[in-house]
Amino acid sequence: MKTYIFFASVIVLLFSACSTKEVFEPKNVSNDWNKYADLEDEIVDISSNAALLDNGRVLEKDGDVSITIDSEHQRVLGESDGWVLSATIDGNLTITSIKTPKLTKHFALKRTIATAGISDNILAVLFANNEMALYDISSKELLFKEQGGKALANDIRIVQPYFMNDLVIFSTLDGKIIIVNSKLKKRLRTVIVSSDDYFNNIIYFAIIGDKILAASDSKILALSQKEVRAKFEMRNIVHDEKNIYITTKQGEVISLTPSLQVDSKIKFPFAHFLGMISDGDNLYILEKEGYMIIVNKKTFDYTIHEVDLDDGLVFVGDKAFYVDNEKILIK
Repeated sequence: MKTYIFFASVIVLLFSACSTKEVFEPKNVSNDWNKYADLEDEIVDISSNAALLDNGRVLEKDGDVSITIDSEHQRVLGESDGWVLSATIDGNLTITSIKTPKLTKHFALKRTIATAGISDNILAVLFANNEMALYDISSKELLFKEQGGKALANDIRIVQPYFMNDLVIFSTLDGKIIIVNSKLKKRLRTVIVSSDDYFNNIIYFAIIGDKILAASDSKILALSQKEVRAKFEMRNIVHDEKNIYITTKQGEVISLTPSLQVDSKIKFPFAHFLGMISDGDNLYILEKEGYMIIVNKKTFDYTIHEVDLDDGLVFVGDKAFYVDNEKILIK
């Protein structure tokens, strides 16, 4: 497997082995999980909404693999507004249209890129040194630039810029969300999510109704007319139109209201969660020792199924978990 080194700073491995010998050993296990499919090749790189296979194909969250990039030199940054974004370590950014005929554009940005996103003719880039920038895609003109705070080390889950009309919302590497007006070329607001010294980047961002939701490894923020924060040691976060669902490093699965009040909670001792998918009435949670935990969102009743699980990078899709070269379907 190829080795990808993206930043000069230390990057935490989300699914590193536990330091304790205790592992999750459920007493009641239902029938074995039997919903599998093979990938074309193994996963060698992941971003928030795309994964790179060893053959250069880009796997999207819906399972599509229509785009190929130069996997020898580029890492995948993600999919955004109909484009796949990829970059080299020295800042050569490539955007490839998913539509036919394929259209490719290149930007020589000369610095390591953490992530990037696109909306219409605006390219938003977050660099590895926590600098934010906006570019005009047609002319490649720099429209806006601002240096963020120092980030000593980062979680590998880095959130792409979010676009909302003329606003671009950057989820920074130092625990903030920064709102920029792309037409005025001006920062409008900065909100602190967390102020930890290490691994403090934003790992999750969403808008639920009239609330902005943002989270680091250790804190979650709900922002509307006022700011509400809660502390959890989070592994995974998903949401639906009603609630927010998190898993924690303590083996908990928790349902939160949009105001971050605990609605329901259950604990699986020593569980190490690799990923979570929200689908219909259920949460599908993949556990490191080889289990699929299905939790009903309303009752928090659950079943546990044994899964054939190999070691490897884990990419969470819309309807499946992708591990190494295998697809574990939820239905």
